[in-house]
Amino acid sequence: MREDGRLYDELRKIHIETDYTNYAEGSVYIAFGATRLLCNVSVEERVPPFLRGTGGGWVTAEYAMLPRATHTRMMRESVKGRASGRTMEIQRLIGRALRSIMDLKTLGERTLWIDCDVLQADGGTRAVAITGAFVAVANALATLLKKKAIKKIPLQDFIAAASVGLKNGQPYLDLTCAEDTTVSVDMNVVMTGGGKYVEVQGTGEHHPFDTDELHALLAYAKLGVDQLITKQKEVLGPELTELISG
Repeated sequence: MREDGRLYDELRKIHIETDYTNYAEGSVYIAFGATRLLCNVSVEERVPPFLRGTGGGWVTAEYAMLPRATHTRMMRESVKGRASGRTMEIQRLIGRALRSIMDLKTLGERTLWIDCDVLQADGGTRAVAITGAFVAVANALATLLKKKAIKKIPLQDFIAAASVGLKNGQPYLDLTCAEDTTVSVDMNVVMTGGGKYVEVQGTGEHHPFDTDELHALLAYAKLGVDQLITKQKEVLGPELTELISG
């Protein structure tokens, strides 16, 4: 067992709360253990210039960590005047992940802005952001459907993400910050409800890993993603789940 008492293939306690803020079309508070994020989705009735007149929409994301999301205070990136490379990488990942399961033509010429703000970080923030962003996007689209702005929910599948790692040959699911700093292999896996991969980010930080170890990590990631998508469906409810799955 691990330091927090979990089994190696066990997720942290997951909490997802919808309609967390009053104004965003979709809003979710999500926690994986001590990692906590707020995901808001805003609908903008326009698209970037390269999509004007195409009939298709766009999904994009911004990601940020609050100054005291970690043990010591960090300066806001807005004060620094530019986003860090890590921030740019994560927000692009969130946008790519959500676009991969979105029918942009059905969305129409509008943009979904996903804002993921880390309230407290204890490992796996990008996985938590993608998992929470999907729920917030689904709720925003349900709002558009209720207003008859769209004819159907343009989501083609569910999507979630899990972090996995390898230490002394043992795979770990859903890494805490302490675990993330000690594993020899660190990986983030984004998957659909249908079991297809959207993105796999893996690095042998201390030593290379072989095919058997890769397969073990991917198996742990799928186990985690399957549970997370089950949780998403519980939170969204049977009616909206059916509109997505159908």
